[in-house]
Amino acid sequence: MVRNRVALVTGGCSGIGLEISRELLKQQVQVVAASRRAADARYRADMETQLPGALIAAIDVGETGSVERCVAAAVDRFGPVNVVVNSAGVSSYQPVATHSEAQWLEVIDTNLSGPFRVIRACLPSMKQHGWGRIINIASTAARTAVADSASYSASKAGLLGLTRAVAVEGAPHGVSCVAVSPTWVETPMMHNTATVAARERGCDKSEIIEEIRTANPQQRLVQPEEVAALVAFLCSEVAPALTMEDIQVSAGAHW
Repeated sequence: MVRNRVALVTGGCSGIGLEISRELLKQQVQVVAASRRAADARYRADMETQLPGALIAAIDVGETGSVERCVAAAVDRFGPVNVVVNSAGVSSYQPVATHSEAQWLEVIDTNLSGPFRVIRACLPSMKQHGWGRIINIASTAARTAVADSASYSASKAGLLGLTRAVAVEGAPHGVSCVAVSPTWVETPMMHNTATVAARERGCDKSEIIEEIRTANPQQRLVQPEEVAALVAFLCSEVAPALTMEDIQVSAGAHW
């Protein structure tokens, strides 16, 4: 029985990551909710009121030093990190022909190299202690794609490959690694994307959101709490055999 679960949740202060942080706190997990914006003292103070008991920590998953400092802060506060949830992510929807290399690299670095850096920083301790849970928030876009989604789809597909490799490496040491792939989830990122799409198409944002809703066979928007509940289960001690999987939270949708 693991007596002290310490979870590092990247992107843990907004969207899906925020709900995961909340749900893990309910499950008596020590939570480090990490975000780039937590470098701002006022933002950090606001998040401390929203996530009482959690450590609100600054992290830039694009920089190894920042990741290592965040992990060190987590260990100083709670002890060794034995649960990692890689939820930080960015999106960019542009045609390949006009996609700048800088934007491509930003998406790949955040969505794929970022989880690699966090896992690399935490996996040795998990192996040493014989227990760990790593959950990578991927996307249905990892298995399919729509026009103008090359960088996002490629980054999430790569994350599935990383998940499988880490699962194999961690298996002899009691460390599981699972990808959770949601379809469109009602988050600030979804609303931002809808705003950009509406501007480009000259329509109201509500029309874009309605298209997303009706494209879902369940005719609804998936809520971040649904993803959080699944992640909390995967981070528990009752699912050790669930590893190397890509669990689709799709509501029947292909995207």
